[in-house]
Formats: sequence, C-alpha cells, structure tokens
Amino acid sequence: MEFTASQIAGILEGEIEGNPDVAVYKLAKIEEGEIGSLTFLANPKYTSYIYSTEASITLVNKDFVPEQALSTTLIKVKDAYESFSKLLEYYNKVKYNKTGLESPVFLSESTVYGENFYLGAFSYLGNNVRIGNDVKIYPNVYIGDNVTIGDNVVIFAGAKIYSETIIGKGCVIHSGAIIGADGFGFAPNSNGEYSKVPQTGNVILGKNVDVGAGTTIDRATLGSTILRDGVKLDNQIQIAHNVEIGEHTAIAAQTGIAGSTKIGRNCKIGGQVGIVGHITIGDRVRIQAQSGIGRNVKDDEFLQGSPALNYADYNKSYVHFKNLPKLVNRINDFDKKSEDK
Repeated sequence: MEFTASQIAGILEGEIEGNPDVAVYKLAKIEEGEIGSLTFLANPKYTSYIYSTEASITLVNKDFVPEQALSTTLIKVKDAYESFSKLLEYYNKVKYNKTGLESPVFLSESTVYGENFYLGAFSYLGNNVRIGNDVKIYPNVYIGDNVTIGDNVVIFAGAKIYSETIIGKGCVIHSGAIIGADGFGFAPNSNGEYSKVPQTGNVILGKNVDVGAGTTIDRATLGSTILRDGVKLDNQIQIAHNVEIGEHTAIAAQTGIAGSTKIGRNCKIGGQVGIVGHITIGDRVRIQAQSGIGRNVKDDEFLQGSPALNYADYNKSYVHFKNLPKLVNRINDFDKKSEDK
C-alpha cells in the first residue's frame, strides 16, 4: 500500500513542506529512515537525525523550524507523536480489512455473523455463536458453543475462546490467548487426593479490552470472571476464576492474579506482580514490578516490594537495607569495644 504526502496530510489535517506527490509504503524510525518510508520527530533529542534521514516523509510539530536543508518532505501537525499513532491505527485498519470465509473452516449451522466478517482457514465455530459486524477471526482460532462476540473485534491466529464467553465491542485478542478455560478448582478429600470442582461460570470482556499473546483468563466457578471496559492486558498474564478488573486498568506481562480478587479502575500493575486471592484492590492503585500483594489495598496507594510496602517507605527502607553490612560492622565494633572495657 502506498500513500502520498497529500493523502497523509489530508488524513492528519497537516501542512506539507516539500513534495506533495512523494509516496511512502512503509514506516521507520527516524534514524533508520529509507527512501519510501515515513517517520516522525517528536522527541527533541532526535532532532539531529532529521537532517540525515533518508525517509521520504517526516511528521513534525507545527513549531518545528529546520536549521539546515532537508531532503525529507515535512508534514507539520499539532502533535507529531499523536498523529503518527493515528496513522498507525489507520494503516492497521486498511491492512487488516479482510472479508470472507477461507477454506477449510467449520461453522455450525446455528452460527450467526454480521457484515464484513472474516474467518481464517482451519478455524472452528461451535453451536449458537453470535458474531457482530466487522469482526476479523484469523486462522486456527477455536470458538466454543454459545459465545457472543461484539462488533469490530479482532481475534488473532491460534486463540482459543471457550464456551459461554462474552466479548464486547472493539476487543483485540492476540495469538495464543485462552479465554474461558477452567479455573484452578480442586477440593482435597480424606485420602489426600484432589477432586475437581466443576467450573460452570463464564468470562465477560467489556468494550475495547486488549488481551495479550499467551494470556489466560479462567472462567468463574459460579457467575463470571469480568474484565470491564478498556482493560489492557500484556502478554503471558494469568487471570484466575471469579476475578474482576475495573475500567481502564493496565497490567504488564507475567503478572498472576489469584481467584476471586477484585481490582479497581485506572490501576497500573507492573510485570511479574503476584496478587493473592479473595482481596480487594482499590481504584488508581499503582504497583511496581515484581511486587507481592497479600492484603487489601486502598484507593490511590503506590506499592513496591514483597510483601508490598508503600512506595516511599520501601525506598527509605531500601537505603538502610543496602547499608546493612556497614551497620552490622559498626554493631560488632561497638560490642567488641564494650567487651574490652
């Protein structure tokens, strides 16, 4: 796909300085720009590269004034970074605008789907599946019985969606994600063996939820595991049964959340965080990477460590922790002097 400077300026409502007919067909970092590529300059520390880049088109802020001659065509916009992101979104819409049913696939006779539907080869859709408009399902996807999928959902290759799952509008589910597998429910008996507790609930994803590659979200034992509107999950995250996550909370890779924990809205949770089950975490909580959360957390807390402490308290304590060898030596010296007396 090729786009001219004029076309791009029209999409972004930008002003062109240079050749309006120059065309690009790929994207690049400004320091790696080549002929036929589009790049952007948003961070001032990269300004020197604009004079050497070979990119055909560069997005810049409106207040940018070159101090040397340029070989690249400029498109001046209000915010170069935001405009580049907008252009990426537009590019992806064009790139992934596939329609039709590839072969072979399996669709139950009771499957219903909307307009502009795409289903990749070797996919399986079970009984009573309901799919909205503009949904794209890539090859090797499994969708179980009674699944509901809203408009503008994208499910990438190899994802598995178990029965009864509800997926809201605008969700993106990446390759290898598994949604709706059984929760980790086993009850010990008198012989010391474990009997499986049936997991009869489902998973509900709100609108505009992103689920990263290899992430797993377990169905509820009873009721629903719920991720509300705008939740963003990185790759390789484990969400256990009956967990609830509030609107616009973002969670980084390799975090694990145990069963029946409730997490509030607008939280930010770093990578490799471990959260125990049956606790409540408030709104706007921030948790640093590799922290261990074993208690209820109030709104607006900022935590680090395992077990996690208030972020400021953790940093103050860590200063003393680093000095422990010196402090021990001082204590030993003091004891020795005391004994000598």
